[in-house]
Amino acid sequence: MSVIGIIPARYGSSRFPGKPLADILGKSMIQRVYEQCKKASSLNKIIVATDDERIFNHILGFGGKVIMTSSSHPSGTDRCNEVIQKLEEQYDIAINIQGDEPYINPEQIDQVANLFSSKEVSIATLVKKIEDKSLISDINSPKAIFDSNGIAQNFCREITNFSTEKTYFKHIGIYGFCTKTLAEICKLPPSENEKTERLEQLRWLDNNYLIKVGITTHESISVDTPEDIEKIEQQMG
Repeated sequence: MSVIGIIPARYGSSRFPGKPLADILGKSMIQRVYEQCKKASSLNKIIVATDDERIFNHILGFGGKVIMTSSSHPSGTDRCNEVIQKLEEQYDIAINIQGDEPYINPEQIDQVANLFSSKEVSIATLVKKIEDKSLISDINSPKAIFDSNGIAQNFCREITNFSTEKTYFKHIGIYGFCTKTLAEICKLPPSENEKTERLEQLRWLDNNYLIKVGITTHESISVDTPEDIEKIEQQMG
């Protein structure tokens, strides 16, 4: 099974323009993500997918692999698909790795790849048990509902009328796709549930694609604002 890791990296961001190039303790955020990906044993190749020459040149500058992609993509998923279509070599699995998690644990990448050991899996992702109950009603932290076999049933931004006796899981934004499935889902129009919740994975569920869920114990720290970098530097410095 051949696996490629793709890191979408846009320069434009409403809250933090130029975020991939932001410095974190002497290295750019995108370089830190790239270096974490290199520690994952499951990846046969790693590519950054960008729409900006500054990021493109920066990746080449530290010896990374990068492909220029369209600036019109509505999501990182579409950007990943463009990379797959452009490559001469073929891969069985593509893993979409968030470019704003500078200290992503490589074990999470390997865990996603390992979920494809079953042939029925065409899309895979991760979740983590919610320890802080305030996250259950936090719309900026999507939740996942899945059955005892680890098959996703639903994703939502908020759970109302939740029980303190139940265990809830937040969705971790890393996806693996069979490359054939990736091409298919990028042709689908947005579903009504997706529009309501603003979660693209609902489009896949609404079109009867099976999403396999793995449970991780690793916390992922994402960067949304310059203040987040300050927090990370304090933790890692």
